[in-house]
Amino acid sequence: MAREISAVGVVGLGTMGTGITEVMARSGMDVVTVEVDADASARGREHIEHSTERAMNRGKLDESGRAELLGRISYSTSLSDLAEVDLVVEAIPEQLDLKASVFAEIDKICGPETILASNTSSLSVTEIGVHTSRPGKVVGMHFFNPAPVLKLVEVVRTVVTEPDVAEDVVAFAEKLGKSPVVIGDRAGFIANALLFGYLNHAVRMYESHYATREDLDAAMRFGAGYPMGPLALLDLIGLDTAYEILETMYQQSRNRLHAPAPLLKQMITAGLRGRKAGRGFYTYDGPDSPNVVEDAETPATLAGDASAREVSRVGVVGTGTMATGIAEVFVKRGYDIVLRARSTEKAEAAIGKVRKSLEKAVVKGRLSEEDRDAALGRIKPAVEFSELADVDLVVEAVAEDLGIKQAVFSALDEVCKPGAVLATTTSSLPVIECAAATSRPSDVVGLHFFNPAPAMKLVEVVSTISTATDVASTASAVCVGVGKHSVRCGDRAGFIVNALLFPYLNDAVKMLEAHYATADDIDNAMKVGCSLPMGPFELLDVVGLDVSLAIQRTLYNEFREAGYAPAPLLEHLVTAGRLGRKTGKGFRDYS
Repeated sequence: MAREISAVGVVGLGTMGTGITEVMARSGMDVVTVEVDADASARGREHIEHSTERAMNRGKLDESGRAELLGRISYSTSLSDLAEVDLVVEAIPEQLDLKASVFAEIDKICGPETILASNTSSLSVTEIGVHTSRPGKVVGMHFFNPAPVLKLVEVVRTVVTEPDVAEDVVAFAEKLGKSPVVIGDRAGFIANALLFGYLNHAVRMYESHYATREDLDAAMRFGAGYPMGPLALLDLIGLDTAYEILETMYQQSRNRLHAPAPLLKQMITAGLRGRKAGRGFYTYDGPDSPNVVEDAETPATLAGDASAREVSRVGVVGTGTMATGIAEVFVKRGYDIVLRARSTEKAEAAIGKVRKSLEKAVVKGRLSEEDRDAALGRIKPAVEFSELADVDLVVEAVAEDLGIKQAVFSALDEVCKPGAVLATTTSSLPVIECAAATSRPSDVVGLHFFNPAPAMKLVEVVSTISTATDVASTASAVCVGVGKHSVRCGDRAGFIVNALLFPYLNDAVKMLEAHYATADDIDNAMKVGCSLPMGPFELLDVVGLDVSLAIQRTLYNEFREAGYAPAPLLEHLVTAGRLGRKTGKGFRDYS
């Protein structure tokens, strides 16, 4: 039977401590809070009062409920006031010595059955617990920010944590309305271990001038469905906090991908710590403000790019899902399309796919019958490459096979008019290899649409070292013309989205492979704790494990980072034919 926890203590009233206090008081707990001095305690109290007032103004709390909640909280500057509580949650700064000394003191004050929990996001709970006489009753209880909103709590058991203690903390977290996952004591736990490697990679991309901060953030929002871009998220977390978490992870893993990007330390030293300082990767209109204001790095917003070439007639090469989706995108926006296939039958079948998709849009009320008919009237089927002679832009969307793509570009080079832009929608192959198959590499660019092309907002515009400036400008202008958001980057494996996304997915597979947590717990941690639209294993099964493995191999072969080597479990599943939803079996079985 789970022990009764009705009185709790919270040590530290920073952002996390005040959020945890509010959660507990809202659930009917009596909460004793302790801060280092009266001023810090008053600041924490003010924060809780403002937070509950906002909740009341939004209709999530009535006046009497707020009064009762606030009445359950007491404020102190002495740890001795924790003597009678059933559970203490420590939420002080991420410094091992400081946490250890607080735990040692609480241990002397609290009763022998009191559970001592740390809200650490990165430090070893084992190292904290050994400074007490009750390491078996010490756990991690990692809430996520903002604690009143986010449901995930990582319950971290050490090798000496008593089983009933972990069970009681799980039951307590559920009583608070949270979704707990139980895990072992390793740096970063689940969510941060997966999240911060990805964030660090994004900083390195920005640091190397591979892409702008705006394009990096937009790529992950529009291309992966993330609620925030990585650099904006780092500003919210705090660059100093992120640095401490990465440093702790690196000390334990010795994985170079966890070594904090040098730029982080430079920015922290310069006082650019994120939103709380009013400046980080972005500039804000004041400390703790979410409102971004223009600064020296803000890109100019131009009505149009004078250097862009005129595009009115477009060729699409291919008949698969991407080709037909791209054709649909263009015809709906008024462009005339020549859809080239290897046979008349394939061309007609591809146009049939476009017709079917447009008819669905009509049924859903998103398109009129007149617009559907007009769009279909703009598509001309073609078999010979010569029929692309007068197009202004060609988008190649054939199979992800370099030899096939090079043959297509060689053929396009022979027939397309001078000045025509030749684009590939490859997601993983080098664009320069396609350009090298032509006599006009300066006219070749990557236009990476995301699947399904009619629905996905993002297009990555990929410039090679040979791509002319006006060609990249033309590609970006075309994206605007078809209602897409373009981001620019260089010709490097994975471009932006896949280069950031797939190492994170690979890390999740390695975590599962090490039996650290189940696929369900990892997926739940990333969806609930980080507000991602899908967990890593859900996403891998949707993408296809064979496709994911091919992308991961491409990244590893280009960057030669040991951390990018495909997880053996991923290789084994692909070998066994478990490719995800398309085969009915992947990380999970589907009916």
